[in-house]
Amino acid sequence: MTFSPPSSVPLSVLEVDTMHPLVALLCLLPLYPGSAAVSPSCPQNVNISGGTFTLSHGWAPGSILTYSCPLGHYPSPAMRLCKKNGQWETPQATRLKPTKPACKKVRCPAPVTFENGMYTPRLGSHPVGGNLSFHCEDGFSLRGSPVRQCRPNGMWDGETAVCDNGAGHCPNPGISVGAVRTGSRFGLGDKVSYRCSSNLVLTGSAERECQSNGVWSGTEPICRQPYSYDFPEDVAPALGTSFSHLLGVTNPTQKKDENLGRKIQIQRSGHLNLYLLLDASQSVAKDFHIFKDSAYLMVDRLFSFEINVSVAIITFASRPKVIISVLQGKSQDETEVLYSLENVDYKDHENGTGTNIYEALNAVFLMMNNQMDRLGMTTAAWREIRHAIILLTDGKSNMGGSPKLAVDNIKEILNIHQNREDYLDIYAIGVGKIDVDWKELNDLGSKKDGERHAFILQDADALHQVFEHMLDVSKLTDTICGVGNMSANASDQERAPWHVTIKPKSKATCRGSLISDQWVLTAAHCFNSADNQSLWRVNVGDPNSQRGKEFQIEKAVISQEFNARAKKNQGILEFYGDDIALLKLTQKVKMSTHARPICLPCTVEANLALRRPPGSSCRNHESELLNQLSIPAHFVALDGSRLNINLKTGTERANCIKAVSQDQTSFPGLTDVTEVVTDQFLCSGTQNDDNPCQGESGGAVFLERRFRFFQVGLISWGLYNPCESSPNSRKRAPANRIPPPRDFHINLFRLQPWLRKNLEGVLNFLPL
Repeated sequence: MTFSPPSSVPLSVLEVDTMHPLVALLCLLPLYPGSAAVSPSCPQNVNISGGTFTLSHGWAPGSILTYSCPLGHYPSPAMRLCKKNGQWETPQATRLKPTKPACKKVRCPAPVTFENGMYTPRLGSHPVGGNLSFHCEDGFSLRGSPVRQCRPNGMWDGETAVCDNGAGHCPNPGISVGAVRTGSRFGLGDKVSYRCSSNLVLTGSAERECQSNGVWSGTEPICRQPYSYDFPEDVAPALGTSFSHLLGVTNPTQKKDENLGRKIQIQRSGHLNLYLLLDASQSVAKDFHIFKDSAYLMVDRLFSFEINVSVAIITFASRPKVIISVLQGKSQDETEVLYSLENVDYKDHENGTGTNIYEALNAVFLMMNNQMDRLGMTTAAWREIRHAIILLTDGKSNMGGSPKLAVDNIKEILNIHQNREDYLDIYAIGVGKIDVDWKELNDLGSKKDGERHAFILQDADALHQVFEHMLDVSKLTDTICGVGNMSANASDQERAPWHVTIKPKSKATCRGSLISDQWVLTAAHCFNSADNQSLWRVNVGDPNSQRGKEFQIEKAVISQEFNARAKKNQGILEFYGDDIALLKLTQKVKMSTHARPICLPCTVEANLALRRPPGSSCRNHESELLNQLSIPAHFVALDGSRLNINLKTGTERANCIKAVSQDQTSFPGLTDVTEVVTDQFLCSGTQNDDNPCQGESGGAVFLERRFRFFQVGLISWGLYNPCESSPNSRKRAPANRIPPPRDFHINLFRLQPWLRKNLEGVLNFLPL
């Protein structure tokens, strides 16, 4: 950047017998004669030592009392039910040893054994914050985490430590903390089985087999405390890792890297069926809207990838209700799907309070069966569809029988075996503190090497956070524009994969943005003193290198209208009109999570990303993207982080640009600010905006819409350099600074003729 100088149906008795006793009582309450009559309230002496509680329906019969504790503690008991007789019912396990409700300290399990090595310290269980260290015997190499810490959710951080000598056909599968393994042979076809030590629950695969590709079947077994749960920041990347493969475009007939194991992949021409199963039983009443919002967010994000997808929506309590079927045409219409989600009504299930996961999954099976009959069992149109089921529930199923039977039927109809595991993914996500069943979720979730499909989150708000980042990485290998990694654990370059650095020799002087696989957009003033452009390099993100990959420049196209001295005679020492340039790289950039073009408005590509009708115009894009007086936007800083600004339009812009008239040093005697700040410029820098530094010129000024990113401007010049004293330290301008800080960015809507002339054949432009 340059600166002006200086400067449902009632349950049968048989079904109730198999229920969790609390939920059974809750479901039967409406069936007893006189249940509508006034009943005694439950006692109010229910405080929990060290924690708090909430009530679903006050002190009345049928109300569920849920206890909560501070981070690092768990409630015992977790909940109670107000019975019809005005007494509190507690879970069976707690009734055996009745104690006053209390918040107990979370502990992480201890290793039962650690083969071919040693660990310290040796305790019966470990406190939050405690560490475990692992060391291997001579001749063995340690894989996984040498040091692990006990976290407040009762889970160890890091990965299972394994001491392996590489002698087997498959790597040593290891023994997770708290587990016992049977089987010590790791050759082709060999099996190992796992169980957990007392009071721990096994999640993952209880048995694994060494396969021909050198990968163990299933997923790593983990032994957990019954009260443990997942943090959103752990779930999001785990879900993103597996779920994002649904968005890949690798040819399914292509030989896969044996080290990857089985991964879900889909071609651009392929199809994905997504089945959303939302628990609407009585106990989720206050959180059902968050289930809906989370599903809405994920569907919106999924459609943003421009893949062929059909979405089914099924809500369930005692019985399922199909809101949308994949057999309906509207299941492929984003607007229709989102409208249906918005209008899902929790009250559809108010007469059936149970949780019948079997029937919900069976509704999916019947849907699949009907689609198979319609398309033909042996046709590619049926066999090549990928299927993903996402089950959102706050508790275990308590009626309808084992849901695993429905999963088995689904696997059979999809012909799921070792070579077709990629065609089905079931995500079982439990939410809540009442009675979420680890074992059942684990039985339902898919098990694939290196992936997780079963989770428990502590509350529905955590679920919402997960869904915001669930589809965080695109494996798309084409040049689809404006796709950034939105997950919490993404690197700066993955968040803005279009961002490039431009340098003449060794020191970077400008920034730019990839707008195709071979063209970069930047500022013209970057080349004012370019002595030999053959020495210039463009550094593009590369997943195999922290420093990226350097490209030479084949051609630089600099606006002929740009002339910083054009208005010197008017007392305007520097003028930045038409401050725009294009660079053509000598090679095409290989698309990856680190290198991908941003969307330029007024193009067909951006129109698809905005999900606008084909007949849209450039004016429509401007109206949609710059539709407020103050528009939140972003740019990428010298250190790669994303900073925030607000672009001003209309009357706000007029106020924003007035600051230029106060810069008497750069613009002595200026009477008309628009001579300096023409309509080509967007203005920012007011209020709490970040200010670009010198060296950030040419970088994209971009917005996020519909989970895609659009460049509306490029950084040109400003009245204040926050990095003047040190390039590694940004300083905010003093509150009373004259002139106040302002920044000006080339408005790409105003440079459309130049862009169209020089990018003909590169991008497909819409009518103006």
